[in-house]
Amino acid sequence: MAYKHFILVCGGTGCESSKADDIYKELISQAEAQGVKDDVQVVKTGCFGFCEKGPIVKVLPAESFYVEVKPSDAKEIIAEQIVKGREVTRLLYKDDKQKDRIKVEDIQFYQKQFRIVLRNCGIINPENIDEYIARDGYAALEKVLSSMKPNDVIAELKKSGLRGRGGAGFPTWRKWEFSRGPQADQKYVVCNADEGDPGAYMDRSTVEGDPHSVIEAMAICGYTIGASKGFVYIRAEYPLAIERLKIAIAQAKDYGLLGDNILGTGFSFDLEIRLGAGAFVCGEETALLKSIEGSRGMPIPRPPFPAIKGLWGKPTVINNVETWANIPVIITKGGDWFAKIGTETSKGTKVFALTGKVNNSGLVEVPMGTTLREIIYDIGGGIRGGKKFKGAQTGGPSGGIITEEFLDLPIDYESLTGLGSMMGSGGLIVMDEDDCVVDVSKFYMEFCVDESCGKCAPCRIGTNQMHSILERITKGTGTMEDLDKLEKIGHAMKRAALCGLGQTAPNPTLSTIRRFRDEYLEHIVDKKCRAGKCKDLVVFSIDKDKCIGCGLCARKCPVNCITGDKTQKYTINAEACIKCGECFKVCKFGAVLKN
Repeated sequence: MAYKHFILVCGGTGCESSKADDIYKELISQAEAQGVKDDVQVVKTGCFGFCEKGPIVKVLPAESFYVEVKPSDAKEIIAEQIVKGREVTRLLYKDDKQKDRIKVEDIQFYQKQFRIVLRNCGIINPENIDEYIARDGYAALEKVLSSMKPNDVIAELKKSGLRGRGGAGFPTWRKWEFSRGPQADQKYVVCNADEGDPGAYMDRSTVEGDPHSVIEAMAICGYTIGASKGFVYIRAEYPLAIERLKIAIAQAKDYGLLGDNILGTGFSFDLEIRLGAGAFVCGEETALLKSIEGSRGMPIPRPPFPAIKGLWGKPTVINNVETWANIPVIITKGGDWFAKIGTETSKGTKVFALTGKVNNSGLVEVPMGTTLREIIYDIGGGIRGGKKFKGAQTGGPSGGIITEEFLDLPIDYESLTGLGSMMGSGGLIVMDEDDCVVDVSKFYMEFCVDESCGKCAPCRIGTNQMHSILERITKGTGTMEDLDKLEKIGHAMKRAALCGLGQTAPNPTLSTIRRFRDEYLEHIVDKKCRAGKCKDLVVFSIDKDKCIGCGLCARKCPVNCITGDKTQKYTINAEACIKCGECFKVCKFGAVLKN
């Protein structure tokens, strides 16, 4: 059937949580009720990336880009856009600079992005293999099986310069070559879709929006290294991604693109899904393999590396979702094409989950070498509320905070490592002047304490010791000796811990001590938290010269520790105050002080 209009509804987890499914169903219902069901096809896609403005609905061919849509808007969209041919102007995206209609390609959030990994997200129905095929899906697999030898595939990857996007940045071609070399009765291909960093959702969104890209890439790897079996290891907390992956695998099998004798070439490759229980340590490849095998997910010493001796002792290639999603494009467009994107040592693009104190949060894919300033200010729209930028945490619990002086440094593997941070899987959390770096460090260390498997003493004991010290500092009982201890323990952990979790757990603390030492000194010497996040160091008071006696602070106080009236003004009983900050938030006259 030839439709006149297509309505794309964001079906990523973020929009689904904001009733995107209800929008989708209501659009279909309204199209039928208003007699235009044969003129319009409503499609649920993956994430559009612009999460700050979701749920998003896009109408083609008009290119109408509707934001913050509600189920109740469906009736008007059908009546105006489909029946009368007029856009619903109140729902169109408008920025602060341009009040008129803006084309999608002119939206500031998308202008500096270059989408390879996210090429199909927000464009196709991820539950329809035909839509993936229509956008050159499985063309790379067909090309590999019909006209390329395993060495040719590895050579193309080598030309591309693709490095693993899971954090370490190891050359992808070399890992595949290591596994291809050994003779074995069985080899394996594994997709790491565990993604446990706080604030990170790049891999989840890619699987939700384009699962076939991962399946196709894993089959290509299977052919290249001589593997017939693959596993997608994904945490059970991702139900939508799991469901769409199941559908995609079933469709690929029905089309003869998975299973026995793929495309009649004699090559066989099959996939299974294995669910993880949400252990952060299982992002480490040897712990992940143990979990797939049915054992407790704990890392083991390397070498031998999994590429030589991995799953059940057999050669195994492990890459994360983002790495896999690049492979089909590299094969179809060529390694030389891919190598032109990015920097000298970091080729291609990188997907970031841009979150925190930024105006436009969402999924961002940019060429390697893009500066942090471009991501935060040009794509992200700057700091929320006009606040001052303080830092950006890259690499999650394994990374560090990048400060304002490095905003113009091109982002790649080497530059971030040189700053004491790391690329990680791509979490990018923006902080403003109201954030306390000591409190942030404590949060990440507490996360690492909870997620440590406990196998090695440097991590098991070191994370606990560092967390205890940070806890003391945030409560105002820390000493200068504690600051020295944090650095000594942190450097010892980096040298001695068994796996990447323990080796990188000190990074947030060490990087903040290096770049925000004055804030640590304030906590220790002055017993003060300038951001007011550490409750034990905060004292609320009322400036009587500014207080007009409205009493709003007293009415909002949950423990009734604020007393006074219009004649006497108001005061806070510091001993009874629980430091919730409600008085500070509601005062419109700046009379409540936070010291």
